[in-house]
Amino acid sequence: MLAALLVFVLVAGVVLGGYAASVRIPGSLARRRIELRLREIGQTTESSDESIVVKEPAGPLPAIDRVLGRMAAGSRLAKLIEQSGIRTTPSAIVVASVASGVAALLATQALLRHSPASLVAAPLGTALPLLFLVQRRSSRLRRFEEQFPEALDLVSRAIRAGHAFQTAIGMAAEELPPPVGPEFKKVFDQQNFGLPLGDALAALADRVPLLDVKFFVTAVAIQRDTGGNLAEILDNLSHVVRERFKIQRQVRVHTAHGRITGLVLLGLPPFLAAALSVINPEHMRPLFEERIGHMLILATIVMQLIGFVWIRRVIKIEV
Repeated sequence: MLAALLVFVLVAGVVLGGYAASVRIPGSLARRRIELRLREIGQTTESSDESIVVKEPAGPLPAIDRVLGRMAAGSRLAKLIEQSGIRTTPSAIVVASVASGVAALLATQALLRHSPASLVAAPLGTALPLLFLVQRRSSRLRRFEEQFPEALDLVSRAIRAGHAFQTAIGMAAEELPPPVGPEFKKVFDQQNFGLPLGDALAALADRVPLLDVKFFVTAVAIQRDTGGNLAEILDNLSHVVRERFKIQRQVRVHTAHGRITGLVLLGLPPFLAAALSVINPEHMRPLFEERIGHMLILATIVMQLIGFVWIRRVIKIEV
């Protein structure tokens, strides 16, 4: 009887918990989406004078943000952050870069006593946050490029159904996943709050520096000035983008051997060093303890990076 009672309580708890989760989770997710959309549009000041001006998020060091805002390098960094889709500020990236560089320097000094490798480790550590931003930016642009033909088809179908172009942009913003959906949502909100459509589309081309987006913005601008069938133009542009993707995938197939070769050549020396350190530590100890060994490690890292970049340049084919 006790076992049956425990089973009953356990099953009842699972059923009630599942029911509560199914009732509460969708509502919390919907509230979360509304908060994110309001944050995208901007924040209003808490003073008596209300404002709909979009405000930049405050970083850990506002003074650094103000200084970087007046510099060309700071503007490029802010643009890189926006294109990467990460919610951060230039001052936060600067703080992370300094902390990463100091950590790399201390780790190198602790592992390799007074090694010249610290002269390379510190700049590499400082560059890690920037490399992370560049990687996120490239990944986000690739996802946008893959989803863009679907967005063009959706806008074209909405126009054929009788909707205005601005309404079609709003429908695409609601239906499509990130990053295309949020970018189209920014365009819809900007023109909805009074920015001319041409300026909103130009801002989209600036945030998403892809050739397909520039074609889209140019096509819409020309159609609004001279007239024409915008739905047919968008269909043709979508077809061209998809055909280019086919060619790009064929190029990736033909260059797969070179890419795999570059990865193998980059990973082989560290793997052999780790294996020899386990098999014969005495043979590898001078490489980590002697000054000439430190210089050889530094030269190896530099030559490996040069070779990897060279192979990537050779196999990179613009389509």
